[in-house]
Amino acid sequence: MSTLSLNLPTIQNWSCHSCGGCCRQHLIELTEEERQRIIEQNWTEADGIPADQPVMVKMSRMPWSKTYRLGHQPDGACVFLDDEGLCRIHAKFGEAAKPWPCRIYPFAFHPAGKTLTVSLRYSCPSVVSNLGQAVSKQGKSLKEMTRAVVPDGVEKIPAPKVSPRGTVEWNDFHQFIDALDQTFAGNATFTVKLLQALYWLNVLENAHFGLVNGSRLTELLSIITEAARADLTEDQLTIEQPRKAGRLQFRMLAAQYARKDTLVDLESGVSGRIKLLKAAFRFARGKGTIPPLQEAFKEIEFASLERPFGGLTDEADEIFTRYFRVKIRGIHFCGRAYYDLPMIEGFRSLALIYPSIMWLSRWLAAGDGRDELTTDDISQAITIADHYHAYSPAFGQMSFRRRVKLLAQTGDLQRLCLWYSQ
Repeated sequence: MSTLSLNLPTIQNWSCHSCGGCCRQHLIELTEEERQRIIEQNWTEADGIPADQPVMVKMSRMPWSKTYRLGHQPDGACVFLDDEGLCRIHAKFGEAAKPWPCRIYPFAFHPAGKTLTVSLRYSCPSVVSNLGQAVSKQGKSLKEMTRAVVPDGVEKIPAPKVSPRGTVEWNDFHQFIDALDQTFAGNATFTVKLLQALYWLNVLENAHFGLVNGSRLTELLSIITEAARADLTEDQLTIEQPRKAGRLQFRMLAAQYARKDTLVDLESGVSGRIKLLKAAFRFARGKGTIPPLQEAFKEIEFASLERPFGGLTDEADEIFTRYFRVKIRGIHFCGRAYYDLPMIEGFRSLALIYPSIMWLSRWLAAGDGRDELTTDDISQAITIADHYHAYSPAFGQMSFRRRVKLLAQTGDLQRLCLWYSQ
């Protein structure tokens, strides 16, 4: 049971607005206690559950499997989601009767030494739009959540590595987090701030921190972050098209974000996997029409997404800045929260979500017959892409890590950020 203090994202608001989106795209695994509680709730047709619809199913078809999840309706929605987009369990028995994954979402808790950081998942539209009560005022309820779901001993988990050769204690690791957060709190446009962060992190990639800690690290970070602000300004940037190989790697990345791996999709069997394989070949080729991987997207030409779409609105710039600051303050991009990746490598993966979201935003706009992005396009693309951030096994695989490393080494990561920011 956790008794650690919480580090809350003070720039973020959130309250549930009952859109039902989370109930249509998440698999909810149950503890044995939760399974027994749902059995005792005795759900019947009178409660709106079809007679042939199981409320729980095994996670695996293997006969020895003892792990269960909530059932899903034919359209992919949770079996307990009613026609008004509300939870039947919540309505009949109260919030405390729901499984913990449902109660926690969209919050995420990550170890940070003597504290727990709180991050949020931007797959929730209310998080993207910053709607509801300030998270800074929700400390009591969040503390209750951590007591139930955070195991004992997390304060003993070491700080993530800065790089494969750079290991620091938590006090110094928080200095890197503070420096990243201050970079994004600056007055430049979001794209410039992202490039500045990549710039000074590149400087540190091969550094050893055995003798550079405490006040010495403070001084070093001050020097290199100031150099990044001076060397990378709006009028000093040159937009170049990413290399052909870089564009190929990027399309495969964007395809992963564009998928919709709902339970229904994943259980479509061999035919569904063949469909995804064919789509992967088309993304690799990058010519002709883009295969729509979910209903939000329409089949349009790959080439149509390579022209400028007007860039970020001021509102969209704020959303991206807030998104990155929440992920950074919540340490939601490296260490235990992100496949145990070192900080620099994890941040590069986080950085790549920006051009991916911009590419998906263009796809949404072009599919609607428009050649200019709106804030709504970007907000919708963020909810689609962030569904997978830190939660899809594909992004922790070595093939994905090699892709990120290659894009960083060739400079295509920065080119992609600038190319799709137009």
